[in-house]
Amino acid sequence: MNKKISLDSRIFIAGANGMVGRATLRKLQELGYGEKENNGIIFTPSRKELDLTDFNKVESWFSNNKPNVVILAAAKVGGIEANRSQPADFILNNLKIQANVIELSYKYNVKRLLFLGSSCIYPKFAKQPLKEEYLLSGDLEQTNQMYSIAKIAGLKICESLKLQYDFDAISLMPTNLYGPFDNYTDGQSHVLPALLKRFVNAVKNNEKVVSCWGDGSPLREFLYVDDLASAIVFALENWFPNKNVQNSSNKNIFYLNVGSGEEISIRNLAEKISVLTNFKGDIEWDPEKPNGNPRKMLDSSRIFDMGWSPKTSLDEGIKKTYRHYLNSLAC
Repeated sequence: MNKKISLDSRIFIAGANGMVGRATLRKLQELGYGEKENNGIIFTPSRKELDLTDFNKVESWFSNNKPNVVILAAAKVGGIEANRSQPADFILNNLKIQANVIELSYKYNVKRLLFLGSSCIYPKFAKQPLKEEYLLSGDLEQTNQMYSIAKIAGLKICESLKLQYDFDAISLMPTNLYGPFDNYTDGQSHVLPALLKRFVNAVKNNEKVVSCWGDGSPLREFLYVDDLASAIVFALENWFPNKNVQNSSNKNIFYLNVGSGEEISIRNLAEKISVLTNFKGDIEWDPEKPNGNPRKMLDSSRIFDMGWSPKTSLDEGIKKTYRHYLNSLAC
C-alpha cells in the first residue's frame, strides 16, 4: 500500500514548540522528512511568529508558505486547576486555533491534515475501556468540560469537511501524555509532571510530607510523548479511513484512540515517583480536592490492529522524563 505522505512534503507543525510538536518534529526528521535533498520542508513557526488565534495572520501565512501536510498539535492545555479556573480561555482559545487552522488547510488545498484531540472528549461515566463510538454518549467531566467541548468541535469540523468536501482530515485521540518539555508550571500542569516537580522540590528542600490532590484512587493511562509522535507519523503515512477503519455498523471512523494499553492509580503513580526521586517522607492525600474522572482507559485496538504500538514502558518513560527535568533545572 502506498504511503499517504512522502518525503518531499511541505509539513506545517502547528504547536511545534510544545511537548508534542517537538517530539513530532524529532520523529519526522528521524525518518527523512524536511531534508533538502528530498525537496522536503517542515515549518515550525513559534507563537510569536504566528498567532494561530488570528485568522488573518494565519491566512497570510498559508498563502505565503503553502504547506500540503498539516499537523495540528497547538492547543491551550492544563491540569484540573487550570481548566476549572480558566474555562472561558480554554474554550475560546482552542476553538479559534482549531477553526482557523482547519478551515484554512481546506481553503489552501492541504492534501492531508491530522488533528490531535484528547481522551477527555469521552463521557465521564462511559463504559471502560473507551471506544471511539462512545463519543457524545453521556455527560462530560465537569472540571475540564470546556476544553473537552472545544476538542470535540475540532474533531467534528474535520469530520464534516471530510463528509461534505472529501477533505482528507483525520484525528487522533491520545491518552494522558508526558515526556521531555512537558509543562511544569504550578496550577497549569497535568498530574504526572505536577507530581514529578512536587517530589523533586520536596527532596531538594528536605520536606517531610508531600500533599497530593484527591484520594489517589482514579486510574489513568499514560503515553510517552515520543510514542505519540510515532503514532502521528504512522497515521499520516498509513491510515486510509475509507478502507481500513470502520465501526461496528460498518461506517467510516475518522478518529482513532492512541493509548498505551496500561493503567495505574494516581496513588501508585505518586509512590513510583517518590521512589524514583528518592523521597523519604510521607505522602498525604487531600480528599477535599477533586479527583477528576474515576477511570479513563482508551480502547486503542483499532490503531494496534493497523500495525502501530507504543515502545516505551511507564517506568522507562518516567525515568527519561525525570532526567530531562533535572537537566532543565541545571541549565
